[in-house]
Amino acid sequence: MKDRIKQSLLVYPKRKVEDKSYGLSAVLVPLYEKKGECFVLFTKRTSKVKYHQGQLSFPGGAFDPQDGNLKSTALRESFEEIGLQPGDVDVLGKLDDVATLTSRYIITPFVGIIPYPYNFRINPEEVEKILEVPLKALGEGEGQCEYRGETIWGATFIVVKSLLRALNREW
Repeated sequence: MKDRIKQSLLVYPKRKVEDKSYGLSAVLVPLYEKKGECFVLFTKRTSKVKYHQGQLSFPGGAFDPQDGNLKSTALRESFEEIGLQPGDVDVLGKLDDVATLTSRYIITPFVGIIPYPYNFRINPEEVEKILEVPLKALGEGEGQCEYRGETIWGATFIVVKSLLRALNREW
């Protein structure tokens, strides 16, 4: 699984967004294998966060100059939100940048393989819960998709579509 994903990301022509009026941010798209199937991990944001309250998202957030680069931002934020140790993530590549209109950030998504099972530590200020979704269950909708009563939409859905394009829907 890991080698196929890495190769797909390597050849995928990523769309880069540049706009100095937007802030920079990064997310981690955590993937793992469970019972021979590829899963994607999402977080559901609390009502306490500044942006996108109650929405499904990927762990991540705003770039801090101390991070040094956006990959480090995605890893730092993943640790802060769900207790995922940076050393436990094998980052395989990037997806298309996504500009958010509401919060005015350019999101750079990084795809990483994580171990399964994992002992997550959810930050209750930022994350309400974790949702595990089989990759094959994603991307069926036009502007959103549903899974077990939860809606994946907005920037998160755009990242999901980018992931599916990069992987050529082989899953």
